Amino acid sequence: MSALIRDAPIGQIIRFVTRNKVLQYPEERADFVVPEYYSENPAHAKREIPVEDAPVAEPEGPATEEVVQDFPDPETVLEKAETVDEAESDLEKIQTARSAHTVRTQISRVGTRTALQKSISRVDLEQQFTLASIEKGPSRPIEPDVAKDGTILVDWYTTDDAENPQNWSFGKKSIVLSQIMIYTLSVYMGSAIYSPSIEGVMQRFGVEIGAASMGLSMYVLAYGIGPLLFSPLSEIPIIGRNPPYIISYAIFVILLVPTALVDNFSGLIALRFLQGFFGSPCLATGGATLQDMYSIIKLPYVLSLWAFAATCGPALGPMISGFSVAAENWRWSLWEMLWLNGPVWLSLFFFLPETSSANILLRRAQRLRKLTGNMNLKSQSEIDQANMTAKDVAFDALYRPFQLVLMDPAIGFTALYTALIYGIFYSFFEAFPLVYNVMYGFNLGELGLTFLAVTVAVILSLAWYWWYIYFRVEPEIREHGLGAPERRLIPALVVTWFVPIGLFIFGWTSDPEIHWIVSCIGIVITGIGIFLIIQCIFLYLPLVYPQYAASLFAGNDFFRSALAAGAIHFSYPMFHNLGVGRGVSILGGLTVGCSIGVYYLYFFGAKLRARSRFAAQ
Repeated sequence: MSALIRDAPIGQIIRFVTRNKVLQYPEERADFVVPEYYSENPAHAKREIPVEDAPVAEPEGPATEEVVQDFPDPETVLEKAETVDEAESDLEKIQTARSAHTVRTQISRVGTRTALQKSISRVDLEQQFTLASIEKGPSRPIEPDVAKDGTILVDWYTTDDAENPQNWSFGKKSIVLSQIMIYTLSVYMGSAIYSPSIEGVMQRFGVEIGAASMGLSMYVLAYGIGPLLFSPLSEIPIIGRNPPYIISYAIFVILLVPTALVDNFSGLIALRFLQGFFGSPCLATGGATLQDMYSIIKLPYVLSLWAFAATCGPALGPMISGFSVAAENWRWSLWEMLWLNGPVWLSLFFFLPETSSANILLRRAQRLRKLTGNMNLKSQSEIDQANMTAKDVAFDALYRPFQLVLMDPAIGFTALYTALIYGIFYSFFEAFPLVYNVMYGFNLGELGLTFLAVTVAVILSLAWYWWYIYFRVEPEIREHGLGAPERRLIPALVVTWFVPIGLFIFGWTSDPEIHWIVSCIGIVITGIGIFLIIQCIFLYLPLVYPQYAASLFAGNDFFRSALAAGAIHFSYPMFHNLGVGRGVSILGGLTVGCSIGVYYLYFFGAKLRARSRFAAQ
């Protein structure tokens, strides 16, 4: 627990105030023994690497372990990777060990973020999955690499170094995961929790529904813009994950007060936009935090939990505020955001440790230099950061995400499809009042309860998805390798039809003569389709474009949020003028076209990858 608090923001403040005399790291304690590899005069020679061959693609620094491991026949490995020309390092060792069937090698254990960044080719990606699936052996000291200029690359001390987020206990990882989920749930809830207040805003400020709905749409748009800034910011080693979380979320919580008190419509919309922007790091960096802790094999489970929080947030918002707004006034939904997010921020402030290995190793290198006086001790991330320019950061933040979407047809299609179904999801906040308020006579509180259909859909989807990953995907990867990335799209070939089917059921059973539960069943079917399609796409993209995963998701977030913001405004006049049945049918028809695109991507994805300048070949 002391290590957890030490690495949390409150612990870092206490250390600063006490000049590092309280909550000390091992290197700062009197009984710490400097590993011989990092002493000023090492006891024996270290493995040298040329400066130009230094592992610059490993910003988090590898944790290596020497093991004896049985490998499959080399031809099988090469067949899995679908290429021979790029087979290097581990594969060459496998070939030389054909007769012995064993090989003594250095096993690199890194976070998923680094594993993807290292994977330039399909062979690299195959190796990362192989390494992630190997069971950990006994603890061994890790010998750091040394460049020809004498720089000693600071690494983890041992293969089970407790400071490595990959080695954290199940309990510590669960604490971080829970906090990221609650943080995400609370911020996402802030979008739709405003919906029951729209009528009150119209009456108070004398505006039409289109203007009043901007309190919802600007929030959604802003948390799509935020990741373009906060995602690359958190990748800078000296910054890490926590400062963007804590500082931006503190601003978010503070803004909740004037938002609830403002008596000017323009001020209300501006504050809602700023709320969405400063709340966005949970969307921008939440996945990166999980990637820091969980291996590339186990990541789908925790990412689906994170997606569960993100999807249920907007669905639970109207349920929470519906009864209070009806009983009190429209401002109560805004006050409820403060009551919810204030305690969440305190939790992060006291108990959220830094997870970025790049940041952890950089600070370890600083402590070792201070302790030993050896200025040659540097982390790989420190070296990378020295070569990083503001232009590079701006390029990755503002240009790369749009370059990928506009110049690669597979990325462009997946961005369009996820944006469309995300827009459909937010169109429900305009369709539901027309159906359940007008047709069925529900009050605001009862209307909010109908959004539980989305939560039911996500729970059912999550249960099946975990079964599928555990009993189908993992055994297949362990036995046959990754195979073609398009295999991750197999569930989408079925559930892609759930979206139009569920929409048609919802649209054409929304009739006072038909029980309201039937239309809710349609929402459940649509919700299952939406959740599982997004999970399949988010598994597929990093396997095709591993080096650009961060930019991919930043661009996808922006386009999803932009279309969702637009859907909030075009859906009400569409449903009002055409009727719910016809309006929903138009949306369902668009998803049918995208469903055909999923089949095209599955059958012709290999050809698209071969022609892509961004895909790992």
